[in-house]
Amino acid sequence: MNANDPSVVPLAAAPPTEEVSLLEIRKKIYVRAVHGWFAQWRWGLVFATQIIFYGLPWLTWNGRQAVLFEIAERKFYIFGLVLWPQDVIYLTALLVIAAYLLFLFTAIAGRLWCGYACPQTVYTLIFMWVERKIEGERVARMKLDGAALSAGKVAVKTAKHLAWLAIAVWTGYTFVGYFSPIRDLGLRVVTLHLGPWETFWILFYGLATYGNAGFMREQVCKYMCPYARFQSAMFDRDTLIIAYDPGRGEPRGARSRKVDPKAAGLGDCVDCNICVQVCPTGIDIRKGLQYECIGCAACIDGCDQVMDKMGYPRGLIRYASENALERHYDRRAMWKRALRPRTLVYTGLLAVIVAATAASIALRNPLKVDVIRDRGALAREAAPGLIENVYRIQIMNTDEAARSFTIAADGLPGLKVEGVEPPIAVAAAGSRRLPVRVQVAADAGKPGSNAIEFVVRSTDAPELVRREKSTFVLPR
Repeated sequence: MNANDPSVVPLAAAPPTEEVSLLEIRKKIYVRAVHGWFAQWRWGLVFATQIIFYGLPWLTWNGRQAVLFEIAERKFYIFGLVLWPQDVIYLTALLVIAAYLLFLFTAIAGRLWCGYACPQTVYTLIFMWVERKIEGERVARMKLDGAALSAGKVAVKTAKHLAWLAIAVWTGYTFVGYFSPIRDLGLRVVTLHLGPWETFWILFYGLATYGNAGFMREQVCKYMCPYARFQSAMFDRDTLIIAYDPGRGEPRGARSRKVDPKAAGLGDCVDCNICVQVCPTGIDIRKGLQYECIGCAACIDGCDQVMDKMGYPRGLIRYASENALERHYDRRAMWKRALRPRTLVYTGLLAVIVAATAASIALRNPLKVDVIRDRGALAREAAPGLIENVYRIQIMNTDEAARSFTIAADGLPGLKVEGVEPPIAVAAAGSRRLPVRVQVAADAGKPGSNAIEFVVRSTDAPELVRREKSTFVLPR
């Protein structure tokens, strides 16, 4: 090929390729302290949730820990309620209620759970408070991190991490205290007689709290929590979200308090970036709804403070729906649209499930019985003309009082229970397993399997009775 040939068109030089990183390098977020109505709500829920979490294991009820999940004994104690593995339906109902509450709150007002009561949010708020008390406010923390290594910097950082570790370890200890009696657990911690699993879970839960709330913080919400991803499926245009009002705020720009924004052709937003500085996930709410927004409303408090200083009305950033912003609904019209078919369906289903669960617990029979046939010998002759089957019966008394019981059997004429001496005593929240022999005449029923029913009744509370079906085998 001749380069001087006029018929040859030279290729254009390929543009330089730009390397794009698929991994975003995390930039540390220095969150500015904020005060306001929503901040008070957040701290109120922090105190409420932590009083419940840290305080419940120390309450007593009938001489035992009020809330205790005994995994080894397969018993859950919740004040006066004792749940056994057979009561797993109540756990299912609790999970369904929690799910519907989450759906309802999200459909009405977005990520209320994330912003106010999620453990990640709560402990991050606690850890940031400790950080501010030890290292100072936002500017002081930025200067400290940018300063050269010194004895003073090491001392301040060490104090912060020791405080974080103390909170984290106490949190892990409290968590394990829900599964192992917390007072006994404390004694074994002091005497260094902890079991391996208890040691593991205290350290694991404590280190998870230390890492998530101290270091990862917004990364958990942005990348690890699935709720941040599927929340959009529960939002609609009438869902209340944290929203910036561009019609009022734009065009934004700095100005003096004495300047009339309308005369200067400016909106109410002074472009101070306070809303970004107070955001725990570091987003700019002025760019619209983003999945990183956890709905904590810190930007509302921060913006309201600036509006107060400038003498402008509050609400440039506020709870509002997309329809409310576009159609300029007032507060009454906006809240009225919260009662729409979607939320009414959630509310109705939630009410039915809660009522059914409450009624089931209120009418719950504290007596439970399991009957298992002895499969080693289906039937045997106990005496001439008398056939005997052997069963193992477990009587579970889920009540808080010790009770005595009798065992009878129905279904065949002349059926009688042998091998047990009534009354059968069962301790409070205890169980008793015993072998039972049932006898009947050989001609009392048809050869083969015959349906029978065991009747276990309390002697001191005759209304407590449980009937369990089984079979009696007559030889052919």
